[in-house]
Amino acid sequence: MIRKAAIISLKGLTLNKNEKKLILKEKPWGVILFKRNIKTFNQTKKLIKDIRRTIKDKKYPIIIDEEGGRVCRLGGIVDNSVYSQKFFGDLYKKDKKLSLFILKNYIFSISQVFKKLGVNINTSPVLDLRKNDTHKFIYDRCYSDIPYEVKKLGHYAIKSYKENSIGTVIKHIPGHGSAKIDSHFKLPVIKKNYNKLKKEFNCFYSSNSPFAMTAHILYKKIDSKNPATFSKKIINKIIREKLKFKGIIISDDIEMKSLKHDALTNAKKSLTAGCNLILYCGGNYKLSKQILEKIPRIDSFTKKKTSEFYKFLR
Repeated sequence: MIRKAAIISLKGLTLNKNEKKLILKEKPWGVILFKRNIKTFNQTKKLIKDIRRTIKDKKYPIIIDEEGGRVCRLGGIVDNSVYSQKFFGDLYKKDKKLSLFILKNYIFSISQVFKKLGVNINTSPVLDLRKNDTHKFIYDRCYSDIPYEVKKLGHYAIKSYKENSIGTVIKHIPGHGSAKIDSHFKLPVIKKNYNKLKKEFNCFYSSNSPFAMTAHILYKKIDSKNPATFSKKIINKIIREKLKFKGIIISDDIEMKSLKHDALTNAKKSLTAGCNLILYCGGNYKLSKQILEKIPRIDSFTKKKTSEFYKFLR
């Protein structure tokens, strides 16, 4: 499988000529869709078909960021704004069986929409542990403030998506809950040591999700210089060894302001640290082209895991 180690994004509602040529020539690992790419059901379905026809791959990874709640890219097609992860976590505290029943049915329903559109990966669930001082940008995207409940609901969501042949991307590994600022705009610095972070990190322990997304956070007492996305120590010693994550690691968006370099440098540093794929969400053709031309193809581990994912798809 010849693929570049990147997930790219598109500018608009259709696949333009430049994007088509770029996908055909450089072969990014996958494409992620955002609200700017989604207007109607038929338009989105056609866009996805055009992407797959271009790369000649019926199972080509088409990713969406559809957590529910405030993170709802399909708003023009279906409204998932009530179904935040906090909604399910709050219900779980009141009635465990009902919460799991509704969660399973919600995932079944949204997965049917994904499959009819052609989407096969959702960047969900969020396994971050909510804290009293968790920043508001992520507060209601967390299931709970209790590690057991995060793990229970998160693992149940992964299992339910798997039953519906949709790949999951757990995030933001190894844990975003202690961040007091929004990583889209500035690098959060967490000064707790590993022992004090262990409970929230363990929400990600031994997850069988095929994919995970990194946190753009500086855990100062673990790696004083590098945010997790750039940290060999965090990726190898914590995510791989301590948390036993065996799937494909994807960087969070390399254009977020929490990363201080230009997008290409951020991409290279992410891959050098141990991310298997980088994620670029800006949709700028020239930048997508620059990144794809300068980064390597996927390694043998990512090829193997991609093949396993393809077998998982029905």
